[in-house]
Amino acid sequence: MRIFRPALAGLWLFFSPLLFALDIPTVRIEDDSALRRSLITTLFQEAPARVLAARPSLHTLPGGSRVEVRVEEGQGEFSVLLAREFNRSGDFPGWAQGSFALTRRRSDGAYLRLRIFPRSDSNTYVQIRPKGDGKSLLDVVAYDAYLVQSRPIPLEFERILQVPVEEVYRAAGGAFPRRYFEPDFDRYRDLRALVQAVRARLPELRFRDDGAIDDAGRYVFIKDLSPQPGAGGLNCSGFAKWFVDGLLRPLTGELLPIEPLKAPPAERGSGFTDAYEELRDPFFGLDWTRNLALRANSTLRSPALGKVEEFEVRRAPFSSMIVRNSRGVRTGERSFPGFLLNAGFGVEGLEALLYSLSIDEPGQVYLASINQEMDPAPRMRQHFHIAVLFPYFDEYGRFRVVVFESAEETSFARFKTRYAPGHCVNLVRIPVEAGFAP
Repeated sequence: MRIFRPALAGLWLFFSPLLFALDIPTVRIEDDSALRRSLITTLFQEAPARVLAARPSLHTLPGGSRVEVRVEEGQGEFSVLLAREFNRSGDFPGWAQGSFALTRRRSDGAYLRLRIFPRSDSNTYVQIRPKGDGKSLLDVVAYDAYLVQSRPIPLEFERILQVPVEEVYRAAGGAFPRRYFEPDFDRYRDLRALVQAVRARLPELRFRDDGAIDDAGRYVFIKDLSPQPGAGGLNCSGFAKWFVDGLLRPLTGELLPIEPLKAPPAERGSGFTDAYEELRDPFFGLDWTRNLALRANSTLRSPALGKVEEFEVRRAPFSSMIVRNSRGVRTGERSFPGFLLNAGFGVEGLEALLYSLSIDEPGQVYLASINQEMDPAPRMRQHFHIAVLFPYFDEYGRFRVVVFESAEETSFARFKTRYAPGHCVNLVRIPVEAGFAP
């Protein structure tokens, strides 16, 4: 099994609470439709040259919310922003909760789209596009994934520009997934505490190729269970076991034995891959993470949970994604194929998937088995690395994914970049418990 050793590890940046907004339920966002109606003839319908010459202006809504109206120019288009004040900071970034952005084509001023930000998160927004015939098209986007795409709503685009946002959501009905914009931050308290508990224990760990701790508490090599000479350490697989042991030991008083974790808990592979099990061990990471999740779920949830499909992530709430180049510029869209048995999901959709899971299934940790079709010949899919992923919302409402791997903490941004499109990630769930004692 190939082991990845993070180059930059143990990084933890502390952010001031002032950088984050404590968002309110979407129904309580102050209505700005009167302000928008006042801008119809001056900015929403005026000739592009006149709009682009307009200066920013600051407005205060009746309830006290402050809005900066400004124009930003793009490639062949421009946007009129009603940017809400971010956390009473004096900043108006354009994506603070309640912000509204109308984009028009520069050549003729035609409406292209508008975006509404129900959360203070530039990666999540509602997008509406003109359709004609008294209708508009609704998109809901989270981390470049379409949770809703091109859903017709019975409102003319120009009317949407003038009515309260809640009227738009009502017109969308069940097509508007409000829950993805209203996470309950208190539901992640135990997960945040577990992150801190794991982080506090990292200094006592070190990396060791093929290293793990057996059921007697000894540092051994996974391959043959022989003792490690010198200072013991963990590889990515051994670290995942150390983490699960820390959850289960307070309840069972025992550590998991290593050998059963290697055995396939479910059918995988084929007659073709059978010949390479000993030589290349292509499913090691898949078997290991599934076995750890099986032990964790049967102990923490119910002994009746014994099938892989009961704790493996096999559904995503989206089927298409935005494609960007290396500079982050949008270049198009592509379909997202969803779950592939014994491989998981394409890494390009991982952040969006974890975002949706964190809301739909709060209080879960995920063991990830990274895999790819690899040489040498014959080329075959190989599960070569394991990580522990913690998706949650912090106490200031910011969505975060903490990554622990190979006895260290790693930036999720680097984790995503490391596994460019072409890699898949198989995820298994583990429920969070407050106790942690590895």
